Amino acid sequence: METTAQSLSPEAAEAWAVMRTLALAQRGRVLAVAAEAGLSPPQLFALQALTPGRPAPMGDLAGMLRCDASNVTGLVDRLAARGLVERRPAPHDRRIRHLVLTDEGRALRDRVAERLEAPPDGFAGLSRDEAQLLRDLLIKVAAAGSPRRA
Repeated sequence: METTAQSLSPEAAEAWAVMRTLALAQRGRVLAVAAEAGLSPPQLFALQALTPGRPAPMGDLAGMLRCDASNVTGLVDRLAARGLVERRPAPHDRRIRHLVLTDEGRALRDRVAERLEAPPDGFAGLSRDEAQLLRDLLIKVAAAGSPRRA
């Protein structure tokens, strides 16, 4: 059953509104981190979607980014031109290209991840108990189902 704003308590609807505001406020930070790294936002997302040491078929990257495979080709071309990823033939089928982070790509991915994983300043004002309660409530919400597309 799909949740609607009308089916929520006023407090739950307000909590969701605050979460949306917090998420949207972080958009500028993501854009700034991407620019500092010399990446477009889609390139940043592609770099973050790849797991170091785990080759990924280009089609899988398209699925992770929720975009068409033809869009991934241009993203990968630009990342490869910078020496951040390599295309390698899949061992079981040479027609399939796997993407592998280079050492430089892994280092940039780690630097970007460190910046993006730092919580907004407001979290520092939470007591340990408040932070645990917030964490537990967010885990409960997340466990109720994956987000649906708007």
